[in-house]
Amino acid sequence: MNIAANGSIKLPIIDFAQLQGPNRPEVLKSLAKACEEYGFFQAINHGISHNVIKNMIDVAKTFFELPFEERVKFMSRDMCAPVRYGTSFNQSKDGVFCWRDFLKLMCHPDVLHHWPSSPMDFRKEVGSYSKQTKLLFLSVMEAVLESLGQELSTEIANNSDILEEFEDGSQLMVVNCYPACPEPDLTLGMPPHSDYGFLTLLLQDEVKGLEIQHNGKWVTVEPLPNSFVVNVGDHLEIFSNGRYKSVLHRVLVNDSKSRISVASLHSLHFERMVRPWPKLVNEANPRRYKDTDFASFLDYVSSCEPIRKNFLESRKLT
Repeated sequence: MNIAANGSIKLPIIDFAQLQGPNRPEVLKSLAKACEEYGFFQAINHGISHNVIKNMIDVAKTFFELPFEERVKFMSRDMCAPVRYGTSFNQSKDGVFCWRDFLKLMCHPDVLHHWPSSPMDFRKEVGSYSKQTKLLFLSVMEAVLESLGQELSTEIANNSDILEEFEDGSQLMVVNCYPACPEPDLTLGMPPHSDYGFLTLLLQDEVKGLEIQHNGKWVTVEPLPNSFVVNVGDHLEIFSNGRYKSVLHRVLVNDSKSRISVASLHSLHFERMVRPWPKLVNEANPRRYKDTDFASFLDYVSSCEPIRKNFLESRKLT
């Protein structure tokens, strides 16, 4: 993977069609390397149709084009609200707002009736997209678990409990709109941060904006049509006992084009504890993180800005 002269980067590409064939061991090695060295990769041949992707982007654009009076109905300071519209991580605490609008949606059958009913096809298209991304997450997570080491493959084959926990896990979708900004050098779409879950599956349109920190430098991720940018979250760093690390990323804004992205964050059920996998803890590699859960994260972000990796730092054992 090369960094271009303009500071852009092509992330490692993981072809999920190749995982189903004889090349699976090689693909898993590439996946492990991507998670260890970059914390990011791009998934292609992932099985989600072009129409599902296009319809998700289109309905997101339409939502953010609704009159403000329609969108503001979903504005809330309640971090646990099933639907929340806003402009920042924590509007009561953040010193500077981000140059973005967002719509956060909890993805669970019990709360779908809270989702916006306008545009008319919003619930249908977003519901279809959320189901497809959940299936993709399970496929990716199975490969990630296997990539952690051959000795763990037997554990997975003999005991599917952990994969079942992910099937019943949490999914939070964040639909983002970054409007064109007349002075993009004076603000950010999102400040540097890591994601709290196991994996984030990011869909982005053709407009650049996502930057990751690699080798101490900020580099722009080149959009790849019909792919997903997948990144390691804080929970996977904890679960892998530090082998796979969540990586700081941020979003720049554009002076002439607006940008749409859809982040699907996946983890265990909100009430489940995340801890280092015992199979990865031994005398040579002692436990490095405290147990944590979603409530701990909410308490933390309710009291301060969740910037950089400060929440994860608070979970490390000294």
